Amino acid sequence: MGRLTRSLRHRNYRLFVGGQFVSLVGTFISRIATAWLVYRLTGSVLLLGLGGFAGQLPTLLIAPFAGVLVDRWDLRRLLVITQVLSMLLALVLGLVTLQGLVTIEWLIVLPVVQGVITAFETPARQTLLVDLVDDREDVANAIAWDASAINGSRIIGPCLAGGLIAAWGEGWCFVVDAISYVFAVVSLLMLRLPRWQAPRVDAHVLCELRTAFDYIVRSPRIRATLIVLGLASAMSIPYAVLMPAFVTTVLHGGPQMLGLLMTATGLGALAGGPYLAGRRTVAGLGRVAMYATVTFGAALIAFAFARTLWMALLVLPVVGAAFMIQTAAINTVLQTVVADRLRGRVMAFHTMAFFGMVPIGSLMAGLAADRIGLSWTIGISGAACVAGGLWLATRIPALRAGVRPVHAVPLLAVNAGSHTS
Repeated sequence: MGRLTRSLRHRNYRLFVGGQFVSLVGTFISRIATAWLVYRLTGSVLLLGLGGFAGQLPTLLIAPFAGVLVDRWDLRRLLVITQVLSMLLALVLGLVTLQGLVTIEWLIVLPVVQGVITAFETPARQTLLVDLVDDREDVANAIAWDASAINGSRIIGPCLAGGLIAAWGEGWCFVVDAISYVFAVVSLLMLRLPRWQAPRVDAHVLCELRTAFDYIVRSPRIRATLIVLGLASAMSIPYAVLMPAFVTTVLHGGPQMLGLLMTATGLGALAGGPYLAGRRTVAGLGRVAMYATVTFGAALIAFAFARTLWMALLVLPVVGAAFMIQTAAINTVLQTVVADRLRGRVMAFHTMAFFGMVPIGSLMAGLAADRIGLSWTIGISGAACVAGGLWLATRIPALRAGVRPVHAVPLLAVNAGSHTS
């Protein structure tokens, strides 16, 4: 048990993950409420996709530039600012909804602003996470527990959202989300961190961005894993974005069924956490990511043609577990092999692959579902993930040859040597 929870012995890490967990519960409540509200107001799968596209497009466009600035700024201060701004946005949306003034324009414009905030918040969060663990041998364990916290919130959030929507409506979901950000801000202020010193920077932003891009291109393991992560992120969106429509038109359910299905996905994702938390090195994680990608795609195909609640409940935990293992494995590899001086910029490209591909997937989901139907859209997305996993399988020998010396040593040595990579 001590091996599984070793990162939790670090005070700063416990505070950070605890505060983020509460905030993420609110975030998932808000996401379910937003999707349900869009579909309730419009009844359009195209607008479901368009809403996701608009909300995540800023992340795709801004994240690389944000990564350069993340490497220059005080991470705690930046995260406090982003959390406060997100809290205000959630509060505005809650008040507008409770007053009966909400329109589809509100549900597109406010997520766009949130997407700008996310472009800065996510790489800053990923970069700070490593600094909160005093012993670098615990980095992989910390990333696994961070992923478990995210997926734990994915279980609780949708379940609470279904009940809140059914009992009091979507507006209170947004208010609860706003309140949850208070815990994240307080936990950040309680961190005991060294006094921040501004790094000396002589290069232009575009020059630093080019440096990070060249670094990724020259690294086969980083390049291949980011490509597969981007593909899986884009192809995972159709089932998530279209879930309200799928529940309503295919499974003939309501908000409580939607919350139940999203909870099932989160339970599966949470189950994958202990497996990754028990690992000490990055050895074999490329193959783990490959198997997880193929499994994720196959499970999506099975879900696409589920016609009963029980069938969906059997498949969705596999979807959640496979996606969690794939994304956490890739995150672990990146965090342990990337040079510290480039960490913020590389994690910004990770953010672009993970979140930035979401708008593309959302737009494709809305357009495809409007023309070929929900099931075929989700099924084709699953087939694309299977193909991506099989492509990654062809890259495994080259990746293994390139990182065999890295795999042979603990994560502490991996990170220490990354400065010269």
